[in-house]
Amino acid sequence: MDKVSAFGKNFTASFSPFAARTQQYVKEQLGQVDDKTQLPPDYIELEKRIDALKQIHQKMLQVTSQYSHEAYDYPNNIKESFNDLGRTVSEKVHLLTTATSPAEAQAALTAPPSAKPQPKTFSHAIARASLASSQLLQQQYTGAGEDPLAAALEKYALASERVGEARLAQDAQIQSRFLAGWSTTLNTNLMFATRARKGVENSRLLLDAAKAKSKNSGWHLPGQTNSRGVEGRNDEADESSRVEIEQAEDEFVGQTEEAVGVMKNVLDTPEPLRNLADLIAAQLEYHKKAYEILSELAPVVDGLQVEQEVQRSAEFTA
Repeated sequence: MDKVSAFGKNFTASFSPFAARTQQYVKEQLGQVDDKTQLPPDYIELEKRIDALKQIHQKMLQVTSQYSHEAYDYPNNIKESFNDLGRTVSEKVHLLTTATSPAEAQAALTAPPSAKPQPKTFSHAIARASLASSQLLQQQYTGAGEDPLAAALEKYALASERVGEARLAQDAQIQSRFLAGWSTTLNTNLMFATRARKGVENSRLLLDAAKAKSKNSGWHLPGQTNSRGVEGRNDEADESSRVEIEQAEDEFVGQTEEAVGVMKNVLDTPEPLRNLADLIAAQLEYHKKAYEILSELAPVVDGLQVEQEVQRSAEFTA
């Protein structure tokens, strides 16, 4: 029986603050409260900054989370078969170099996969389309050597595949160095700040509930008179109300100071800026590699084009 009684006391002790907070909150929402404890201006300013930080994390992650999806730039109108995605362009080119007949060349293009399906990125799709186009031209070419356009398309295919691999490397860097960091800030650091702010709000509601309770009970400070004009007495009920308000005030001040520390720590951490720098570095590295790959390819294709023009001109003058 004593255990049941103790449980009842503990339940009442934990339930009473919840009930008091809830009642105070409902009264405030219904506009039945005139006097509400105000938070310090500096605290309110920190709350606004935390809210802004949370919003920009949500907004940026909403967009940059696309780096977690391989096919974010893969055209929807492309229809590639299982064989198209079976081998890398580099593997197919290697097989084509050993082909001695059109049938062997076709077999090289449709060779069974050696590993997982090839990536679905825009650059990889261009590479596969370029190689297939190259072989289609070459199969119909009747001249000596290699069709110039077919040769250029094959080289473009190899370059595009390298650009696609560079894009995948960029995505991996962004996922590990930016997305992971900003997700941690949003789901951990900012959650700590939210929890601390909730503690402040709960303690504020308890404080205002205690103040409201003291007014409704007719408690007055010593020397004050009640509505009947009788000086308030410092009896047991008065002392209990005073102690309850003082404890609530101490809790409110303590929760506010703790929340200020937590919010300042979240706002001052350099992690988000460091993560953003990593995002930019990954993008820069990708575009740098793409530039280098295409810079190597451009003069080669230009050379093939000039060579074709010279040959064509010679044929006309012959």
